[in-house]
Amino acid sequence: MALILILAFVVFFILGFPVVVALAVPAMVYVLYSGFPTEMMAQRMTYALDSFPLVAVPVFIFVGSLMNQAGITGHIYRFAQVLGGRVPGGLAQVNVIGSLVFSGTSGAALADISGLGRIQVRAMVNAGFSPPYSAAVTGASALVGPIFPPSIPLVIYGSVTSVSIVQLLVAGILPAILFILFLMLVVGWIAIRNNHPRSSRWPTVAEVWTAFLPAAPALFAPILLVGGMLHGLFTPTEAASVTVAYVLAIALFFYRGLTWQRLVFALFETVKTTSAVLIIVSAAALFGWVMAVEQLPQTFTRTLLTLSTDPLMLLFIANVLLLVVGMFLDSTTATLLVAPLIAAPLVMAGVDPVHLGIVFIFNLMIGLLTPPLGLALFMLSDIAKVSMWTVLRAVVPFYIPLFLMLFVLTIWPDLSLWLPRMLR
Repeated sequence: MALILILAFVVFFILGFPVVVALAVPAMVYVLYSGFPTEMMAQRMTYALDSFPLVAVPVFIFVGSLMNQAGITGHIYRFAQVLGGRVPGGLAQVNVIGSLVFSGTSGAALADISGLGRIQVRAMVNAGFSPPYSAAVTGASALVGPIFPPSIPLVIYGSVTSVSIVQLLVAGILPAILFILFLMLVVGWIAIRNNHPRSSRWPTVAEVWTAFLPAAPALFAPILLVGGMLHGLFTPTEAASVTVAYVLAIALFFYRGLTWQRLVFALFETVKTTSAVLIIVSAAALFGWVMAVEQLPQTFTRTLLTLSTDPLMLLFIANVLLLVVGMFLDSTTATLLVAPLIAAPLVMAGVDPVHLGIVFIFNLMIGLLTPPLGLALFMLSDIAKVSMWTVLRAVVPFYIPLFLMLFVLTIWPDLSLWLPRMLR
């Protein structure tokens, strides 16, 4: 029965039905066919949303929306432009640096692309870069958001697998910084080969200071968030609320760019995005409950452990599976469906659950830049006004740092575990 349900989900998905329908309809049919009370469906779906950690999801979405509507992203980008404009790659390096800074408040790759990405692509094209290459750099650098705190995918992963969300968020800091360095090396190499434009001189101290002052309040937001969690002042959910209060304060009293209309629009965008995420969470919870009734997680665990008991080998097997899954499912759906299956056997074999979480989420983020789903590719295509396949060809060189980072994350657990161990 479990295999029939999975097949039904795949068929619905291939036929183009929304993910929610593809998940909910087979599960509902199972509940009715098996004679369970119909109230069970509503109970399982609402129970999944009755989660304190999940409160952080809409709040972090609201933070990113506020940053965009208040014009704060522009100040962040201008500061990054002064810092990195002279480095080989010019505005492409600025794009990478800006994504790291903005990810400290957005928490999601697609939020980075839709917010700061439009500014980045437009600036790069105006400076002489090709639209496809500008889109490719924007898409690759945006993938740092889901592993750098605050990370909405890590919050969802932690709530599904019962892993400490604070530990997960802190674990992503060093991998995110290393990934940015890998990207900067590739951007520099491409720039030297193609003689890409860059600033004619290095900025003076006065120019750096002048660009830093307007961006300073925004740059302090991730420091406030991470520092508060590291010192145990608040949980990730509370940190999200603290960040909203802080961003509202600097938007109203420092930047003065947030009007009532923009605040309402930010709230509307938050409700719309949150609804899209949480309705998938509820449908996946019902589908996952059906799978649990059919004992699929236990069967999958036994099967996986028969392949190998070596933690590293199991991680590589999981990576292959996740790369395939990421090509066809969005990260939220994939996390909700696959994480409960993979986490149990790998943790049982000795893989640290926090290390697994970082590998899991970064792997799925690669799926944003891989067809056929490739949500980031479609969004970048719209921003750059070129075809999705043109963007994909420009993205190909950036698969090198992406897969190199995934390999390093897999074989080097201490990269993601060193900071969390300091909290224990």
